[in-house]
Amino acid sequence: MTLSCLILTEWLMRFDFFDLQLFLHVVDTGSLTKGAERSAISLQAASERIKKLERHFHSALFIRHATGVELTISGQTLLQHAQLLIYGLDALEQEMQTFQRKTTQQLTLWCNSSAQSEYLPMLLPKYLIEHAQLQIELHEAESNDIIAALQKGQAELGLISSFFAPNDALETHVFAEDPLVFICAPDHPLATHGQLDFAAILKEDFIGLLPHHSLQQSIETQAKHLHHQLHYRLRLPSFSAMAQVVANGVGVAIMPLRAASHLQKLYDFSTIALTGAWANRKLLLAARQFSNLSASYQDFAQFLLENKPQPMNA
Repeated sequence: MTLSCLILTEWLMRFDFFDLQLFLHVVDTGSLTKGAERSAISLQAASERIKKLERHFHSALFIRHATGVELTISGQTLLQHAQLLIYGLDALEQEMQTFQRKTTQQLTLWCNSSAQSEYLPMLLPKYLIEHAQLQIELHEAESNDIIAALQKGQAELGLISSFFAPNDALETHVFAEDPLVFICAPDHPLATHGQLDFAAILKEDFIGLLPHHSLQQSIETQAKHLHHQLHYRLRLPSFSAMAQVVANGVGVAIMPLRAASHLQKLYDFSTIALTGAWANRKLLLAARQFSNLSASYQDFAQFLLENKPQPMNA
């Protein structure tokens, strides 16, 4: 390390970067008065700071004239290092800002597709507005996978279907009523019914979700309990696609009431309530133990439970 660098290092431990920036402003404007104005301090304060620099380095930095100032040789040396140091400070601040952004608090909510598409979009904006530094990640997964992740400690908080809810392994609270309904074309023989039992529709040709979907798994499980296997005309990836096919007169389907209500604005089909506890399912907010969650997760969980979606009628 050169002698000038050692001197500057010792100086930086005693002074702040403001003095260096003031020095650069004076050099740039060629005037102590204008340099003080650019630094937003008085001429007297600027003069004292420059004198303090000169005393520290035991050398005059400027030659004063009636029309302004010009650098001495020692001042030119300080100029070279001061520019590098200020540039380095700016670069340092920019790089450190990336870490500040990374420290923005993030919460992850595991949820099934029904929760993600039908319930959370109307709730989360309010919470995000109230918590400006917060990021929320929605991790979509099947209910049984969410339960496993919660039990293993891979997830803190999750929204799951009551059909898959374990008895004692997790603590749960009801988040929303999420009943299933039967949909069919308006001219279908079952379209006039007020409600239907699952057994009454087992022999229909179904339009279903893809096999891995947790809702379809629960429907098939219920059919097996009645010693029946559903017959599918078509299996599709979304409720919207299912509704479109049913509205065109092909097959029948089962989907959440809230999804059906939204889709009836787009497609012409009939909705009939399904009876039985399995169909009148609920969305549950689940955690290993709510009291052991961090304060941020507890606050988020409380918000979700205090802003539960209102039940809908089929």
